[in-house]
Amino acid sequence: MADEFGLTITVTHLPTSASKWNLIEHRLFCHIEANWAGVPLVNYETVLKFIRTTKTETGLRCRAYLDRKQYATGNHISKEQKAFVNLKPHRVLPHWNYTIIPHK
Repeated sequence: MADEFGLTITVTHLPTSASKWNLIEHRLFCHIEANWAGVPLVNYETVLKFIRTTKTETGLRCRAYLDRKQYATGNHISKEQKAFVNLKPHRVLPHWNYTIIPHK
C-alpha cells in the first residue's frame, strides 16, 4: 500500500494486555461499559446493541457491525518480498513500532 498510494505508514502495536495505553479504546470503552451495565453478553447482537446505543451528552455516538467475512490464515511472504519492504524500525521498541516508507 505504501508504494501503491505513495503513503508513509507508521505502525505502532500495543503489547498484549496493554490496551490501557490505547487512547481511543480508553475514551470509548468507559461509555460503552456504562451503557452495557453488566448485562450478560449472550450473543453478537447483544454486544452490537450496546455499542450502537452508546451516546454521551457531548455528542459521542458509536457505530458497530459484525464482520462475517472469512479471512485466510497462515499467509506468509517470502524472504525476498519481506526484504523489499522499505521498513524503518523506530528507536523505541523497534519490534513493535516502525514506519514503512514508499519506494521512490
